[in-house]
Amino acid sequence: MDAREAVLDKYSGRVFKNRKDHIIELDEAGIPKEIAANSRSVPGLMINRGCCYAGCKGVVLGPLRDTVVITHGPIGCGYYTWGTRRNKADAPDGRNFIQYSFSTDVQETDIVFGGMKKLHQAIKEAVEIFHPRAVMICSTCPIGLIGDDTKAVAAEVEKEFGITCIAYSCEGYKGVSQSAGHHIANNGLMQRVIGSANDEVKEKAFRINILGEYNIGGDGWEQERLLKKIGYEVVAVLTGDGSFEALTHAHTANLNLVQCHRSINYIAEMMKTKYNIDWIKVNFIGIDETIRTLREIADYFDNDEIKKRTEEVIGEELESIAEERKFYRSKLEGKTAGVFVGGSRSHHYQNVLKDFGVKTVIAGYEFAHRDDYEGREVLPNIKLDADSKNIETITVQPDKEFYHVALDKERFEELRRQNVELEYYKGMFKDMGDGTITVDDFNHYETEKVLDIFKPDIFYSGIKDKYMIQKKGFPSNQLHSYDYSGPYACFKGAITFARNTYLSIYAPAWKMIVPPWRTKPTLEGTMGDENYA
Repeated sequence: MDAREAVLDKYSGRVFKNRKDHIIELDEAGIPKEIAANSRSVPGLMINRGCCYAGCKGVVLGPLRDTVVITHGPIGCGYYTWGTRRNKADAPDGRNFIQYSFSTDVQETDIVFGGMKKLHQAIKEAVEIFHPRAVMICSTCPIGLIGDDTKAVAAEVEKEFGITCIAYSCEGYKGVSQSAGHHIANNGLMQRVIGSANDEVKEKAFRINILGEYNIGGDGWEQERLLKKIGYEVVAVLTGDGSFEALTHAHTANLNLVQCHRSINYIAEMMKTKYNIDWIKVNFIGIDETIRTLREIADYFDNDEIKKRTEEVIGEELESIAEERKFYRSKLEGKTAGVFVGGSRSHHYQNVLKDFGVKTVIAGYEFAHRDDYEGREVLPNIKLDADSKNIETITVQPDKEFYHVALDKERFEELRRQNVELEYYKGMFKDMGDGTITVDDFNHYETEKVLDIFKPDIFYSGIKDKYMIQKKGFPSNQLHSYDYSGPYACFKGAITFARNTYLSIYAPAWKMIVPPWRTKPTLEGTMGDENYA
């Protein structure tokens, strides 16, 4: 029985039918495999996904430092999306609100009589106390069910306070996961924020946006340090340590760097259509991948000084980590790992593990679509279901004022032939293979099964499954908030990641764990005259 069959073996016929296409065993890298993704989870299974609201507020909008992002709903929703992220921010103007959890704290009486007045009062207090650049309203499940018109409240607030206020209908039940919320947040930012400043576009400048970087543990700061050191100007980051002010100028960039493909590719595509800004899929997680990314950005701009400076910076950074890199490689060579998180992270972190000789044998995403696994070439073959059609897809047109010249067609195609990932993401499958297994929308049962089968030396996971993995005796590092460590990006970040991996694997505690249920019964009872334990 192969690994895939072993995972599916205990399922009932109905669950087997649902899950069989979500689990793929890869035999050779590069061979096409089709996976089921972006579909509803099986009710009753303990999964690791978030909801639509979590994707909109918790992932995309939450890291904006100068904006009050207010949860209209029960306090638990707001607290979850605030307390489980480690988006760092450092505001030069003093407007840094991400340490606050703004919520209307909807109660039973609000459900009965409506919460619009309470929402208006909450925004009024927030504006008067904090003086934010903008206010954004994120609705949770009960708000959609009772029909509060948050867009009407937003319009009132804009007139009353003269401040941009945007309402997002991102109720948790929409879509099948937090991916729907990413899309909704992208739409709102594109419609109301990006390009709203009346700036002149500077042709042939080295101005870039970083898209899909949320500054977990300071990752975004490390990327900006490196890019500025080479000579690029970072216009805006979406949205780690990002600001409403910076986003209004994002249309003046000359290139978009897409880090997390799933959460932000919608904006990248719309900015290409509206402003003719090319986007390139990048990865600053891992030493070799950072080098590849920096060189491809330099190739795009095709400037001798930028190319020269890129190689100088790469040399300086490699020299600064050479000794530690050698040490951790010697300790981690030959180890195996599992990686299960969201966004592009399950793919990205395979690359930094490879830098230190660690083979990834298990990987999966929480909320991916097929193109995140198989590459964007499968997009024409994906059929939208009812859940996907529930999310608005907006259409943008070329902007007459800000549409500007990018690469000519010949240069664009030349870079594509050189495997520069211009407007393309190859997906995770192409970097896996050789008996590895990929599971979409992991649940706790499947996690336990693959741990038993592959017995990896370490398993990188999210918030909900970390401790279950540790209870089975496997080291588990959390990649949603880095277990209060970081940054993990670029050269120095790769060393921090390797250090934490080394400390986790070699910690003696994992060899000493004996679950109590293996030494004494946890449940005792009698049936007739017989005792059972």
